[in-house]
Order: sequence, then C-alpha cells, then structure tokens
Amino acid sequence: MARRFQPFFFGTITPRGLQPETEILNLMAAFRFCLGLACLPLCVSVSRTVLGLVFRPISPAEAMTASALPAVALGGGILAWLLIFFLLPRFVRTYVLAHELTHALWGALLGAEVSAIKVSAGGGYVKLSKSNFFIALAPYFFPLYTVLAILLYYGLWLFFDPRRYEWAWLALVGFTWSFHVTFTVDSLLRGQSDIRPHGHLFSLTFIYLVNLLEVGLWIVMVSAPTLEHYLRALGADALAQWRSVWALGLWLRHLLPG
Repeated sequence: MARRFQPFFFGTITPRGLQPETEILNLMAAFRFCLGLACLPLCVSVSRTVLGLVFRPISPAEAMTASALPAVALGGGILAWLLIFFLLPRFVRTYVLAHELTHALWGALLGAEVSAIKVSAGGGYVKLSKSNFFIALAPYFFPLYTVLAILLYYGLWLFFDPRRYEWAWLALVGFTWSFHVTFTVDSLLRGQSDIRPHGHLFSLTFIYLVNLLEVGLWIVMVSAPTLEHYLRALGADALAQWRSVWALGLWLRHLLPG
C-alpha cells in the first residue's frame, strides 16, 4: 500500500541502488514532499489575505454605494463563466491553445527552443528543447488570458483612464481567472503527466498557492488596494498562521508521553 501511494506524494521514486544519483533523486523527492507540507499553512494564510482583499473595508462615505463593488464585480465575472462552463459546450480548443502557448512562453523565457506547437479540440502538444518544473507546471498557475486582460488594461492608459470602469475590469479578471481555474481543475482530475514527476502534494499546493497570489495581484492592479497593502496583509496573515501552527505543535508535544 505504501509503495502504491509513493508516486502520488513524493513524485517519481527511483529504486534503491549503488548509484549516488539514485539517492539524490530520492532525497529530492522527499524534499519536495516536505516542502509541500510546509506550503499548506501558507495556502491557508494566502486564502485569508485574498478574501480580505475582496471584502476590504472602505471609507464610511463610500460604504453605502461601493463597499461591495469588488466582491460583486469579481464574483459576477466568476459566476458568468461558471454558467457558461456548465451550461454550454466547453471551449476546449480555447483552453488547449492557452495551455500549449503557456508551455511555449515559459519555455522560451527559460531558455528552451520551441520547435512545434499543435492545438486541437482533442488535445495538443508543444515541442521544447528542454523542460523543468516551472515549464511543466506553468499552464496550471499562469492564467494566460487574465494576463492578457491586465496588459489590455494598461495599454488603454494610452487613450483614457480605465479606472473609471473598475467594476468591468474586476469582472473580466474574475471571468478569465475562473476560465483558467475550471479547466485546470478539470484537467488535473483527469490526470496529467506534467504533475507526476514532481509529486502531487508539492505540485498541487504550489499550483493553489501561486494561483491565489496571482488573484490578489490582479485585484491590486485593476482596483483601489495598493501593492504595499497587499504585501503587508500577506506578511501579517502568514505570520499569524505560522504562530498557530507552532502553538499546535507545542500542544501536540505536551500530549506525547515522556
């Protein structure tokens, strides 16, 4: 039973042997597992931060008219996509295009040569001269269409101030990010070869953590909260969460005999 679940938690484990490289690979797999465990409290703290950013308090003068704007706009965009996702034929080719382009983009940024890309409703692939952890997992934590929406937002500054339409941008962020999340979850549930070599625990906690960090960043970039406010909240929530974990560890220690 233990051997059956080793690849799920640790990733690819090589058999024991006399080669030093084998032991190094097994140590790296164990390290990734421990790192995945360490990321779990961070996932909780970042979740709290992003929720606080969405439901942020504002001045009393605006409370009656605008306090719910970020939550309503972001939630409206998410809900709109969810309705499309579950009620209409799925835009599989659109997702596959983003998936393979993201592999190619991150591959090019990290020094790989892109030789071919294929996209179809049945799947796709990209041929790269090399790959690594970030290139393999990029489509699961890098929402390409949300990034394009943010670039459009800043491009429009050349013509007018897009902050007047904050609600529309938040809705677009919610819509595109929801598109990314729904297809990411769907593809992960079906099983992805990109995940197995790095271990499911580490890969999934990393994907969850980075996606949430990005949501907070998208909100900051197209609405009132500042980057400084976001970073301070991240630090405070992370510290509070680690203090809770430490306190829990001390409590469990006292329960142990001796």
